[in-house]
Formats: sequence, C-alpha cells, structure tokens
Amino acid sequence: MQKRLLAAAVLCCCTAVMMMTACEKKHVVLDPDVMEQNAVDFGEGGSLNYTMPEKGEEIVVMTIENYGDVKIRLFPEQSPKGVENFTKLVREGYYDELIFHRVIDGFMIQGGDPKGNGTGGIDAWGSSVGFEQTLSPRLNHVTGAVSYAVGQDKMNKSQFFIVTGTIPEAEYFSQLNAMGYTFTPQIQSLYEAVGGTPHLDGQHEIFGQVFDGMEYVLDIQKVPTDENDKPKSAVRIEKAVVTQYDGAAPHWLNAEGGAITGDSAGLQDEG
Repeated sequence: MQKRLLAAAVLCCCTAVMMMTACEKKHVVLDPDVMEQNAVDFGEGGSLNYTMPEKGEEIVVMTIENYGDVKIRLFPEQSPKGVENFTKLVREGYYDELIFHRVIDGFMIQGGDPKGNGTGGIDAWGSSVGFEQTLSPRLNHVTGAVSYAVGQDKMNKSQFFIVTGTIPEAEYFSQLNAMGYTFTPQIQSLYEAVGGTPHLDGQHEIFGQVFDGMEYVLDIQKVPTDENDKPKSAVRIEKAVVTQYDGAAPHWLNAEGGAITGDSAGLQDEG
C-alpha cells in the first residue's frame, strides 16, 4: 500500500485540476536545520499536531451524516490565513451539505468542493484563484491532520482533506530519503508511532488536527468508491460550526484506530 501511494503521489498528479500534488514538484526537502529546531522532542517545542487545545479555544465541529461529530483543533499561529479561510467558510455555512468527493483507504478523505468532482471551490473572500500556502515546519501530515487540497497552482481555496494514512515502515522512509525528502529521527519516530502520509509534508498547508471523532474518518475511508475514488453512496457533511473547546479530553487515534496517549507517543500538553 505504501509503495502504491508513494508512486501515485509522484506520478498521477496531472490527471485532474484539483489533484493533491503537482507534477513539477516531485521531491520535497524538509530543511534539516529548521526541522531540528522544531523536532519532536516529546516535551518542548516540536510537532504541534497532537498538542492539546486550551479550554475556550476556537475549534470546528463537523457533523457527518450517518457517522457523527468530527472535532478539529485549529492552528492560527502556524496557519493564520488558512485558519481564517476555513473558519469564515464554516461560519457562512459553505460546507453544509457538501460531500466527501474523493476517498482513498489508507490515505485520506477529501471534501469542500460544491461541484462534488474536485474541480470547484473558492476561498472565503470569493476568489476562485485562492491564496498562497503557508507551510509550517511544526505541523506534519500525521493521521488526523487537516490540510488544504491544491491543484498545480498550489493555491488554497475551500477544498481540504483529512489524513488517514498508514503506519510507515523503515523501508518507506528509505524510499523517501532516496527521493530527496529529509526527516529528523524524531519526526520519523512520530510517524512510526501514529501513522500518516509523510510524503505530503512541505506540499500542502496543514491548518488543523482531528482530536475527536477520528473513528468516523477511518470508517469513511473504507466506503465503496468508483474509478475516480468517489464514494458510491454520498458521504455528506450535515453541518459544520465554529465553537469553543469545552476542555473534554482529546480522543486521538492512530492510522490503525488505536488510541494515542502520552505514553504511546511521548505526547504532552503544549503549555
């Protein structure tokens, strides 16, 4: 599966307007100096994906029809315009009744297109051009990451995806290293603990992280799909709202559906 997805990420990029990677950018080098400064050291600094939101902090709750509530932590300091875009669209009801139009088991689920075919979408300011990415070295495409889907222009609009991913093997990272990707040992260890899609780092802007309801995302990735990876039966966002985090303990899951705890992945509160 990992070899198949890695090959797909490199080779299939030019077949649709809103594909998630671009052919002219096959290799991504994560600056080792920057990554080392922000490495996952299981205590201070590091990847922010699995840090706990503070009580009262703004989050987004996405209710998926026939599934349940998916709660998303936002990272406005790392993705200021990305978070503003997403929350403005949510408040306007833009995502209500839209479907997840592209679903790949072991990879991700993608939505946010009013056309429902991967070719539509605008940003929160009404532009079909979108806005430039902001790529944070402190956010990674681990399981549950919420990131913008972009076309060859690499501009963010309304389309997003939620990473499901797999637990990568050492061979997988060897392949990525041979292609020019660079990960610190700490970042690699995080991926090996929780899973994800490391080959997307540096290519898409991450602006959120699912901290509860990931079981629904993992279920959705397994629905029957057609030859274009579109679910045969619509998977619909019933409603999305911006609300405040009530302080309930996050319920993070890894790519295999196992609970992520501080003991299993060295995770600690951000503060």
